[in-house]
Amino acid sequence: MHNHRDLVVCLPTLAIRPGISDQISTLGFRRAALSRNEQLESSAFSGIDFKHLKKVSGRLKRLLLGQDKLAPNEPAVRHLLVVDDEQSILFSMSEYFSRHGFTVDTAREQGEAERLIENTNYHVVIQDLRLGITRQNEGMQIIKLINQRNPETRIVVLTSYGSSENEAEARRYGADAFLHKPKPLSQVAQVIQGLIEAPAKRATPYS
Repeated sequence: MHNHRDLVVCLPTLAIRPGISDQISTLGFRRAALSRNEQLESSAFSGIDFKHLKKVSGRLKRLLLGQDKLAPNEPAVRHLLVVDDEQSILFSMSEYFSRHGFTVDTAREQGEAERLIENTNYHVVIQDLRLGITRQNEGMQIIKLINQRNPETRIVVLTSYGSSENEAEARRYGADAFLHKPKPLSQVAQVIQGLIEAPAKRATPYS
């Protein structure tokens, strides 16, 4: 009963004597209300059993629990470039990754890929090593250019010419992953997601 009497006495005081002290008190009430709302929102997910949510990623779970926050300058859309001389591969990858939140560009030739790389900071590049009729390793030059232009770009080589020598050379120039064709798109996506969530890489020195 004592608390109720205090509350009844205080309310008329606030109503009869408006002033700076009243504004401060009102501000305090608002802050307290906001704080309670934030606590309620953060605790709303605390009872979720994430063991039964197989498709919830570790980052998403941390976001739901309030343990992680999006960086202020983090882009809403990630840019991805696919470089391959087979139109069917370009089409299928463009369709698949566009549905998964990427803005996708494609290139069939080295010159086209280089122009795109010069004008866009890509988060991920998926590329073959041999392009065009000559079937030379133009892809190695593309890897070099990407590493020089934006060392933080994740480079995934997807090729049918996957010798151990080619893989070693590609990694020396800055490739992050080396995959062999054919590869299910879901597996390529898993590799890309792992690279994106990994710490930022440093520029790769090469001779």
